[in-house]
Amino acid sequence: MNLKKTSLGNACFLILCTMGILAILSSTMAKNPVLNPFAINLGTPPDLMGIIAAASTIPGILISLPVASLSDFFGRKKILFFAAFIFASAPFLYLIVTNWWQLSLVRFYHGFATAMFVPVAEATIAERFPTKRGERMSAFNSATYVGRGIAPFLGGMILFATNYSFHTLYLAVGIIGITSLVTVLFLLSENKIDNTNPVKTKVTTKEMLRGWREVTHNRGALIVSFVQACQYYAYGVIEFYLVQYMIGVANLNALAVSIVVGMQVVALIVFRPLLGRFSDRHDRRLPIVLGCLICGALFFVVPFTTHFALLLVISVGYGAGFAMVVSSTAPLMCELTPSKLIGTSMGFLSTMMDIGQALGPIISGVILASTFAYMGLFSSLTLLLAGSAVVFLLSGIGKKS
Repeated sequence: MNLKKTSLGNACFLILCTMGILAILSSTMAKNPVLNPFAINLGTPPDLMGIIAAASTIPGILISLPVASLSDFFGRKKILFFAAFIFASAPFLYLIVTNWWQLSLVRFYHGFATAMFVPVAEATIAERFPTKRGERMSAFNSATYVGRGIAPFLGGMILFATNYSFHTLYLAVGIIGITSLVTVLFLLSENKIDNTNPVKTKVTTKEMLRGWREVTHNRGALIVSFVQACQYYAYGVIEFYLVQYMIGVANLNALAVSIVVGMQVVALIVFRPLLGRFSDRHDRRLPIVLGCLICGALFFVVPFTTHFALLLVISVGYGAGFAMVVSSTAPLMCELTPSKLIGTSMGFLSTMMDIGQALGPIISGVILASTFAYMGLFSSLTLLLAGSAVVFLLSGIGKKS
């Protein structure tokens, strides 16, 4: 019986990883590198470009928590199928877009897919592998980063080969999205691959709000979510402003910039499962604290160098430090909340992550525009991450008894 259960769990994990690669590949290809030139081609006013860029992130803030909570009651598979349907259908809507506001609506719709998929998939894995949460959840997220890493190269090749045919690219995105939908059908065919909690056919708003209240009043969950939000605040800043720094200050060419950014993704993919396994077997606190401090220290060095080699080392080091933290925060969150609320806890963590990632570039943009410039920007990240490490360490959360 245990062997059969293990086999079903491994099949579920493989399906989710495959879907993760395909789904995130398709959603990232719809954005990078095509979204900016497509929006310009539609005649989008420069002051409204930010709306199109942010449209797909808003659903994550709005629905990650409620949808993940619903999966606690109705089962994970229904939510995963609905997310896969959006991944498959959204790309074809780009084909009928004729102006900027239509594009922003399509981006908003497309954003619901990732907002549903990631926290519910993580909750599924957390339930299936209670003793290997760090390793398996990290491996799943690394799989999504494989898709995220391939997307700009594949999308760029299609645009280059077709002389910037946006319709051809979005057709390719649609085909990949449909493939991810087909993949989730294998999950649906496995009757026993579902959440271990009893699935309710009827749920009241009162029950769901009770679950939210239980998670949001959990001191440990709040502190872990704070650390996660700080990490993704910094990630949102680095994703946008490090490239700007390398081009505008360090005067690196496009190839050098792509290498620095690409190696950061490679570091995330490689280190995340390894560090997740470490946190399962040894300690979740050490990677979180050490990762925050390493990232903060590396950010402090950035404005003092313009050398490609050193920026490459900083980028790879940051990828490893970031992996240390996020490989442990999600499994620790599961351990701090009741098993019946794993979906809710993952949804709350995802919401805090999206809030942090959205606020990062906005607040840092104000700092950059001040007299403190890049020194102030990167120093603020150092202080934030060092502060989050201190708060987490002093809380005593996750300490082995």
